[in-house]
Amino acid sequence: MAAVELRSVTKLWGETRAVDGISFRVEPGHLVALLGPSGCGKSTTLRLIAGLEEASEGVIHIAGRDVTHAPPANRGIAMVFQNYALFPHLTVAENIIFGLRVRALDKAERDARLQEAAAILGLGKLLERKPSQLSGGQQQRVALGRAIVARAPVCLMDEPLSNLDAQLRVEMRREIRDLQRRLGITMVYVTHDQVEAMTMADQVILMREGRIEQDGSPADLYERPETIFVARFVGAPPMNVTPLAGLAAAEQAWPAPPDSLPRERAALGVRAEHLDIGEGGLPADIVAVEYLGAETLVEASIGTQHVIARRPGKIAARQGERIGLHVPEGAAHWFDVSSGRRVSGPS
Repeated sequence: MAAVELRSVTKLWGETRAVDGISFRVEPGHLVALLGPSGCGKSTTLRLIAGLEEASEGVIHIAGRDVTHAPPANRGIAMVFQNYALFPHLTVAENIIFGLRVRALDKAERDARLQEAAAILGLGKLLERKPSQLSGGQQQRVALGRAIVARAPVCLMDEPLSNLDAQLRVEMRREIRDLQRRLGITMVYVTHDQVEAMTMADQVILMREGRIEQDGSPADLYERPETIFVARFVGAPPMNVTPLAGLAAAEQAWPAPPDSLPRERAALGVRAEHLDIGEGGLPADIVAVEYLGAETLVEASIGTQHVIARRPGKIAARQGERIGLHVPEGAAHWFDVSSGRRVSGPS
């Protein structure tokens, strides 16, 4: 097992900072998700670790070695791409061992590694097929097989499930996570899908405009977001963040901000599942009701601002109805709208 560490790494494209002085550490045997919207720098960061791009500033360590200027082949990494990067004219077996042939590994060792990977991934009956004869999930397994036979201590994955349908993505993320744990691989996994990051990762690094917005466990990002951006990006539906300046000053139904946060700069954050509906409370008008079977999402307007409450099962609510909203004690997160930073909230 090997650790991956970045120290003040920057990547410049002309005057644009695609990656802006980021630092983080991936512990040996952990799966870390680089999460964020398009253009946030997560794929560039992965390419910097892989050696496919060279850092403009900073240092990259893999397994305790400085690999900042080392070629990809000398970094001890395997990589799985979004488009699988399979050779269409080669069989499954030939695709899996292609890298081993390039490295001139002897045939007996190649065959042994191929059979091991095929057994782990359930590809034994598909070894003679071409990629065009495989489903998307099977092609993804072939790409994983190529990473397994390399026996690299670090595996980098760049949005590997984005081309699959929703049900297959659920199955494959479980398989990848089980595989990573079983083999003890250190994995850096790029995704824009917060569900993938939350369900798979030991550690989530949420990026925005080339910088790290928050680095922590999935629970940390969901339960203790450090900024309004994190609160709104992580969670489905996202956290309700309501500036108090948009509410009537006389309203006493909403919690009061901490003394250190002036009302005109205060924003109240509350997760949808913590927002209660009942008599009294802050008056709101129902805009939409979405019944999802196990739960119901109720979107309501408070003046010009909208919030969403998530209630278990099916509830009697309809569009246009006036309701009261309550924030239970201990459920309020407070943010400073001028800085976007968290001021206080549940610990």
